[in-house]
Amino acid sequence: MAVVSLRLKDRELKRLNELSKMVHKDKSTVARELLDHGWEFLMIKLYREGKLSLSSLASKLELSVTETIDLLSEFGVESPIDYDDYLKGFEVFKKK
Repeated sequence: MAVVSLRLKDRELKRLNELSKMVHKDKSTVARELLDHGWEFLMIKLYREGKLSLSSLASKLELSVTETIDLLSEFGVESPIDYDDYLKGFEVFKKK
């Protein structure tokens, strides 16, 4: 595991300390979790804006497509696929 040093503003350090106490974890663990959550949030935002495909999002989140769909559902993010596209995909699936 690599070591990274950061300069944090007082507000950022206060938030890190507060969250660390709330979840009963050390600051390093909380900081790593926040990085993961931030990455996840930004990738989902890019997907919602149409800048990432579902498969690209799944790849960036290191999840299967099914797990990614479940995650999107959990956060209330609707699929950009409309009903006609869904039906076309279903027809292709039935032919195989």
